Amino acid sequence: MSNEPNAENPDILYKFHKGPIKHKAVGLPAIISSFRHTFSQAGIARSLKALARVNQKGGFDCPSCAWPDPDDERSGIAEYCENGAKAIADEITTKKLTPEFFAKNAIKDLAGQTDKDIGSHGRIAQPMYLPKGATHYQPISWEDAFSRIGTALNGLENPNQAIFYTSGRTSNEAAFLYQLFAREYGTNNLPDCSNMCHESSGVALTESLGLGKGSVRLDDLYVAEVIVIMGQNPGTNAPRMLTALEKAKHNGATIISVNPLPETGLMSFRNPQHVKGILGIATPLTDLYLPIKLNGDMALLQAIELLLWLEEQKAPGTVFDTGFIRDHTVGYGEFLAHLKQIDLSELAEACGLSIADIGKAAAILKDKKRIIVCWAMGLTQHTNAVDTIKEVANLLLLKGSIGKPGAGTCPVRGHSNVQGDRTVGIWEKPKPAFLQSLEKVFGFRPPYEHGYDVVDSIRAMHEGKASVFFAMGGNFLSATPDTTYTAMALRQCSLTVHVSTKLNRSHLVHGEEALILPCLARSDRDFTGGSQQFVSCENSMGVVQSSEGILNPVSTHLMSEPAIVCHLAKATLGKRPQGSVVNWDRYLASYDAIREDIEKTIPGFESYNLRVREPGGFYLPNPNREGRFATPDQKAHFNVAKLTHIPLESGQLMMMTVRSHDQFNTTIYGLDDRYRGVYNERRVIFLNEQDISEQGLKPGDVVDIHNDHGGIRRTAHRFIVIPYPIPRSCAATYYPETNVLVPIDTVAAKSNTPVSKLVIIRIERSV
Repeated sequence: MSNEPNAENPDILYKFHKGPIKHKAVGLPAIISSFRHTFSQAGIARSLKALARVNQKGGFDCPSCAWPDPDDERSGIAEYCENGAKAIADEITTKKLTPEFFAKNAIKDLAGQTDKDIGSHGRIAQPMYLPKGATHYQPISWEDAFSRIGTALNGLENPNQAIFYTSGRTSNEAAFLYQLFAREYGTNNLPDCSNMCHESSGVALTESLGLGKGSVRLDDLYVAEVIVIMGQNPGTNAPRMLTALEKAKHNGATIISVNPLPETGLMSFRNPQHVKGILGIATPLTDLYLPIKLNGDMALLQAIELLLWLEEQKAPGTVFDTGFIRDHTVGYGEFLAHLKQIDLSELAEACGLSIADIGKAAAILKDKKRIIVCWAMGLTQHTNAVDTIKEVANLLLLKGSIGKPGAGTCPVRGHSNVQGDRTVGIWEKPKPAFLQSLEKVFGFRPPYEHGYDVVDSIRAMHEGKASVFFAMGGNFLSATPDTTYTAMALRQCSLTVHVSTKLNRSHLVHGEEALILPCLARSDRDFTGGSQQFVSCENSMGVVQSSEGILNPVSTHLMSEPAIVCHLAKATLGKRPQGSVVNWDRYLASYDAIREDIEKTIPGFESYNLRVREPGGFYLPNPNREGRFATPDQKAHFNVAKLTHIPLESGQLMMMTVRSHDQFNTTIYGLDDRYRGVYNERRVIFLNEQDISEQGLKPGDVVDIHNDHGGIRRTAHRFIVIPYPIPRSCAATYYPETNVLVPIDTVAAKSNTPVSKLVIIRIERSV
């Protein structure tokens, strides 16, 4: 364990203030919050210049969520949301961390700060190095930094002792080079943030429909008859989605929202791009809200399917799309046999809803074909997540709601290029066809055995099987489960390296030696190779478009992510007797060369350099959109899944981790969650009023939260009790503060995703 108290999770409480729960999202308060945060970080002129070009054609891609931009005209007022503006403010800030900052601040002191305070110090201005046994980071030249990394990597007995993590912010170009380097180095240890969020979606959709991505375009939402939103809070996590939902509502769509919390953004939207929105006039969004119990989604879906089947018996061929089922699917008979023997009352009890409310959802879907189901982490981070998402596919297949306008699957990705990273090769389980293509294009034989995903990487470091950890972006410690266990794993390493823009907790919980390599941000001009370069990203709906920075970097000592990978490869592979077969200097001269080789290696990127320069970019191939299924038998597959029961002992609760409105992933912008009425605090636990009473507590009490999975006591200290409209036996807390409670070995079947949306807890008054 660390001798630095609270280095993983300081239990600092602020002066908490409880306000009313909001019933309308966005509007004037969002505009004020956006500009206040942005101007305070970068000044008016720099802020307005950046905001005017974010998500615009020919501009730069927002570094926060992966919600797609409109294919046609984009808003000249603001093609971004409140959290997008805050993310941009974070990276365009003029605050910077010089060597003097690190000389004045010991790691132990920085680690005692909250995540918000750590991130508020500013941009890291030059490479920093922590020698073994040192208490302070010190400056280091780029040349010496790469030399140390290369020496460490070449000194390992086996390439699989190194781990190369990727965050979703990394561009297509950087990610392709990164995986190319790792595989020429000799490992498939390429965990990424997908492993912790939508891995379950990728597995489920690939097995059921043949493609691990969603099937809809943004325009499909505008013509959908029904949109079902499950396990997602778009008002905080993808606020620009609200504009699409508003347009869908105006076009006649019915929206069903399924979520344990009645999130403001699901209910009512004040569009800040319209005068009436600024004046506070809102568009109601949700027509039917279903306050489901944690992990009740599969039960709800099966109950809806059962009720639809009963209606199908009354008028055969009018509820189910029997022609589509016959021509495009397999497994319908087995699925139907399973459905017939399920007890509706049992399903209703499992999801915590009345049969009458479930019936309302079935009635809405009964006569509709243009149905879209959207979902996020509320579905993906459960032990049965893959089967639950396959149940989403089952429902859509029954209705023939895939491969037609206004219908299909819509997993809403979190980080801005997490889908693109996977497309260009960031995956610990690469397909043989991809590896064969690499071998053909580059002339080396990549490793074919699977590498470590995130959970396996943490275990490998903890057990001493891996000793060099390299992170391309992200805040690995705060994003991962079982924080204390993960911290111990990182401290087992001989070297930890982080490519970063700003300081985060992962820099402060480190290996024997540590390096921070400061990189350019999306908004920064990149003059690698002597001329201005651009990169590209893929959004949630498969559009690849360019992203070109427009601001002068805050320091001359920053390096682009593609350049960092090239220099890393030269310092590592170039020092081997056989050298490297890849011409890394060619990529340093022009990013066009990177895209040329992506085009040669990966299907769908034909004429990459030409098409990515077109305003708005281009769509990657998506057979599901065309009603085709790239499974081995070219058919969509119905899935049969048995309901799982979660018995609770007396005093136990089910807890899910959520974001506040003042954060994106692990980046904390502020301490307010105004939609939920929480101000100046993050260490809070939302509970049903009856559960508060049964626990012998009252609102405002400070409690410790415990998880005892596997006989190990995990504790998150000092959380304030807040009554909230959440189902009985359920609780919600913010992450990363309660990631310490998520057991490392509680994962989703098949996807190995940590189960952050259902943690069994007990609470007791804090002493």
